[in-house]
Amino acid sequence: MGPLIKLSKLKREARMASEEIPKKKKKKKGYQRTDSNDAEKLIRLLYEPFNRNREKIIVMDVKSAELTKYAANCMLATKISFMNEMANIAERVGADIENVRHGIGSDPRIGYQFIYPGCGYGGSCFPKDVQALVRTTDGIGYESEILKAVERVNFRQKDKLFGYISKHFKLEQHPDALKGKTFALWGLSFKPNTDDMRAASSLVLMASLWAAGAKVQAYDPEAMEETQRICGNRKDLALMGTKEAALQGADALVICTEWQNFRSPDFELIKEKLNTNALFDGRNMFEPSRMAEKGFAYYCIGRGLSVAANFSENNL
Repeated sequence: MGPLIKLSKLKREARMASEEIPKKKKKKKGYQRTDSNDAEKLIRLLYEPFNRNREKIIVMDVKSAELTKYAANCMLATKISFMNEMANIAERVGADIENVRHGIGSDPRIGYQFIYPGCGYGGSCFPKDVQALVRTTDGIGYESEILKAVERVNFRQKDKLFGYISKHFKLEQHPDALKGKTFALWGLSFKPNTDDMRAASSLVLMASLWAAGAKVQAYDPEAMEETQRICGNRKDLALMGTKEAALQGADALVICTEWQNFRSPDFELIKEKLNTNALFDGRNMFEPSRMAEKGFAYYCIGRGLSVAANFSENNL
């Protein structure tokens, strides 16, 4: 079979495959690394069915393509850590980070993507690529100060929820305040619509709660088996079949992942099942003023009681 026939066959197969892939699963961008003109031609033929609306392939030399891939994920991680840094500042000066987010997002040079504060990023891409680029720059004798700061902020952010819990239950004044308490945990995966628990904020939180003598009743729509695999059988961890079941008899609710079915819960049922009215939200899913009206002690990132507590202490 000659090379032109091979290319034609591959092209037909690629077009047939593309028609079976839902639009939402098609890649929005592609960086192809090659120093070969023949390879570039083949790649363009293979990707032609995916480029009907516009050209999505950018061809460049190998080193530039590799750095582009790392730079893209590091830029997104930087935006997240920057917003988390702003949220921490907002808590100390009495600002509402949601207003700040809307304000800066309205600037088209910034936009609204990846400027949501939270309890830290995780997964297989952002942590790995930030750390890999830091190691690379260290190896060539360059100090990548911004990337190291991004990673430091993210590590620190994963302790935010436990910090709120400690403040609410006065752990500093009473070292055994959490001993024997049970926390309902909604969301285990590092983001919605996956069972991926790599570098998930929930793992950091659970480790801190267990170290303080607390128990966890957890629910996640997808990551229950993965949690069982990672954490094993523990007396201080119960994996529940529904989000409502996780609430029963718990002393507070903590949200680590912004799953869609967590966005409109039955708040009266939550109060009925919990022993207290404390809710710690690592993804800013609810409006603090409405939560206060419903009778919750609502802590979230850069908003609600998180701001009030810190502002009163610092009085800036």
